[in-house]
Amino acid sequence: MKLAIPSFFSRSAPSSEALAQRPRIAEYDQVLIWVTLLLMLFGLVMVYSASIALPDSPKYASYHNNHFLVRQAMFITVSLVAGALAFRVPMKTWQKAAPYLFVGTLILLVLVLVPGLGKGVNGAKRWLSFKVFNLQPSELMKLFMVLYAADYTVRKQQYMHQLTKGFLPMAAAVGCVGLLLLLEPDLGAFGVIVCIAMGILFLGGINGIWFGGIASMLVVVFGLVIGLSPWRRERIFAYLNPWTEENALGKAYQLSHSLIAFGRGELFGVGLGGSVEKLHYLPEAHTDFLLAVIGEELGYAGVLVVVLMFYWLIKRAFEIGRQAIAIDLTFAGLTAKGIGLWIGVQAFINMGVNLGLLPTKGLTLPLMSYGGSGVLINCVGLAILLRIDYENRIRMRGGRL
Repeated sequence: MKLAIPSFFSRSAPSSEALAQRPRIAEYDQVLIWVTLLLMLFGLVMVYSASIALPDSPKYASYHNNHFLVRQAMFITVSLVAGALAFRVPMKTWQKAAPYLFVGTLILLVLVLVPGLGKGVNGAKRWLSFKVFNLQPSELMKLFMVLYAADYTVRKQQYMHQLTKGFLPMAAAVGCVGLLLLLEPDLGAFGVIVCIAMGILFLGGINGIWFGGIASMLVVVFGLVIGLSPWRRERIFAYLNPWTEENALGKAYQLSHSLIAFGRGELFGVGLGGSVEKLHYLPEAHTDFLLAVIGEELGYAGVLVVVLMFYWLIKRAFEIGRQAIAIDLTFAGLTAKGIGLWIGVQAFINMGVNLGLLPTKGLTLPLMSYGGSGVLINCVGLAILLRIDYENRIRMRGGRL
């Protein structure tokens, strides 16, 4: 005589076949990797297209036609290796190192201003030359500000509603960074870093009244910085009306030619490689104004693809951040959202400048524009985001970190 086993007992002990058929959580986010790679490779193609005619000008006469293509390919290769190494570092280690990385980068920002050490380009001293490549410390600071602000918010969580213990120490740190960046000058990078710090503090639970008041104060500060600087003030006025003869040939020269490029592109563009504006009309076409070349050669459709990829990337960063916070990985969650803020704000500013929605500022398009420091730090930042997602998946499977 067989004993009948209640059904709830049988359900509590599934067979090995049933366990094998359960859906498994993937080790890492493959779509995140593919979107990042596609943006970098798309950027590589467009950098080559935008820079192929540069050797015809006296400034780049000694360069080969594929100079920027080769260097950008080298930057991407090095960045992928650096990203692979960064992915192997646990988030606990990043959290412990965050204050030291912040202070170290602050020292590099000081060294940029030392005569003989800092390298100037177009009137701005933003680079440290290491012969093989030029390092831009402000790019490092964007990532390390994310880590530092996330670590600070976790450490000071109980003081987030207090002005003196919660906000002022962070404000002093951001103020030091801002002072050094304004001496370079690099108002664009300062703006991105302020958005990162304020955004993480807001997500970390800072008092809403203090946040609103401080945000208003920052608007006033940026307004004074622009108002007290004649060349910045002239650039703002030129942005408001770029089509006068004086502005179109002066302060609004880049903006006017960027808008002409988008106008020529229409819906599907003039074809890859067919841009006219890159032929010495649009300055910095391979860096700050790469989107204008995309708009001219690939049209509205090409620009829309870029916008959608960045939208997905930023949305995914916030999803990973929410997931980490939900399973009590607060530092990792704030870091993920901070990376999303950083990429989103910089991409928005670059696209806004190219489209004439914002005044002209020297900020590159993340992952796509030419430049070693920018691509390297973007890749490391997204590798850290991938690591956060990886640790989330381990925790959800019941594993230990």
